[in-house]
Amino acid sequence: MNDLTRPRRLAPGARVAVVAPSGPVPEERLQAGLDVLRGWDLDPVVAAHALDRHGTFGYLAGTDADRAADLQAAWCDPAVDAVLCARGGYGAQRVVDLLDWDALRAAGPKVLVGFSDITALHEAFAVRLGLVTLHGPMAAGVDFLKNARAQEHLKATLFAPETVRTLTSGGAALVPGRARGVTLGGCLSLLAADLGTPHARPGARGGLLCLEDVGEETYRLDRCLTQLLRAGWLDGVRGVLLGSWEDCGTPDRVRALLADRLGGLGVPVAEEFGFGHCAGALTVPFGVSAELDADAGTLTLDEPALR
Repeated sequence: MNDLTRPRRLAPGARVAVVAPSGPVPEERLQAGLDVLRGWDLDPVVAAHALDRHGTFGYLAGTDADRAADLQAAWCDPAVDAVLCARGGYGAQRVVDLLDWDALRAAGPKVLVGFSDITALHEAFAVRLGLVTLHGPMAAGVDFLKNARAQEHLKATLFAPETVRTLTSGGAALVPGRARGVTLGGCLSLLAADLGTPHARPGARGGLLCLEDVGEETYRLDRCLTQLLRAGWLDGVRGVLLGSWEDCGTPDRVRALLADRLGGLGVPVAEEFGFGHCAGALTVPFGVSAELDADAGTLTLDEPALR
């Protein structure tokens, strides 16, 4: 697995588009997020359908066509330097096949930020555009709005990425050791759902795989990990970083499951890296070469996430 193209970092005054490719967005949370971005001296613009709700399927922020058009328009606008997702939920998978990937590629490298359901876009932007993306807090996310640590780490990654080249875990090594590879990953259930699609990687070979999830019972995590194992998707992975597992069962049970399913890979596995569905979530760039030291609990990027 090779490094991907790093987009350019943001500068004060940069225009950022806020889109809703997945679930519906509460207006008051969106407005609060825009205030945070303006406080960073960014110029946020809201996509036309960002506050829509699908007439039949209320878990979607508007129709598939409108959500895709918003993302396409934001990315292809030469005045926009970054596209920030407003929230996750569900729906990005339904958008991926509607995008004009040739037009997105022609628009040049830009910053994409999101997590959770946005895992489907991280995979697609890596495979179809060869771009580094940021697995980080979303503009209308509760954890982002109420947590200074999450805000500051994303801000540093966007404006001064050389200052956050090392991420430190708050836990121990599930499996000790060191490994080098290219970062990738996201929400476990979304990675499993992406298997076999044309917009997803064929596997994690050569990668440092970042995994997290929320609200999945332990047996469902088992099912997703077992699916990835049986499909050979984890063959050749170099190391694994574990983020948050909120509402996925007791920590001891989840830990035992992760050890059971990942321990046989023969690679370092590090816990509690503080990304995903948790307070103070860190921003993790996907598509960059890095070293994982599971014993020390560190991930050190070879280069800053953004140019």
